[in-house]
Amino acid sequence: MVHILGVQLFENNVVRHALTRFYGISGHTAGRICARLQIHDTCRVRQLSATQLTAIAAFLSSPSTSPVPPRTPLATPVFQPAPPSTPLRALPGAQAYFAQLDASPPPLPRQKTKGMDPLRWLRIEADLKREMRENIAHQRMIGSYVGKRHAMGLPVRGQNTQTNARTARKLNRVERHR
Repeated sequence: MVHILGVQLFENNVVRHALTRFYGISGHTAGRICARLQIHDTCRVRQLSATQLTAIAAFLSSPSTSPVPPRTPLATPVFQPAPPSTPLRALPGAQAYFAQLDASPPPLPRQKTKGMDPLRWLRIEADLKREMRENIAHQRMIGSYVGKRHAMGLPVRGQNTQTNARTARKLNRVERHR
């Protein structure tokens, strides 16, 4: 068993599945972290080297200070379609199609994130829990409907209250100061 930042990761788990043991990391985010740190999709925790474990711990402890990966591809893609047989070029309408193939490839599409790194503001474990507590406390302080529902321990997002309010009171336990 490997411990990273106080969380136990089982050695037989795939790394991207093991990272989901951290509170606040989903499967999608774990995949992005593995891609950032260049860890293969099928790599297991026991196969990680000491430097990779250190890199994971360093990234998760402060993702905002980690270096941003380059935005350009490492190699220029070369598009060379296989040469078609002669009868295909003789078909009607095929001249325009093959003219497009012989032309230069279109430019790569730009990323939609506009230069923002989605992992830069990643919060996990205690930081995320503290932020959630602060948000709930803010809702209660301003007297919003959501804050009142939190204070009473009732479902907040419009769930049925006739049958599941008892369960919600058990699950939504927050420090209640009435």
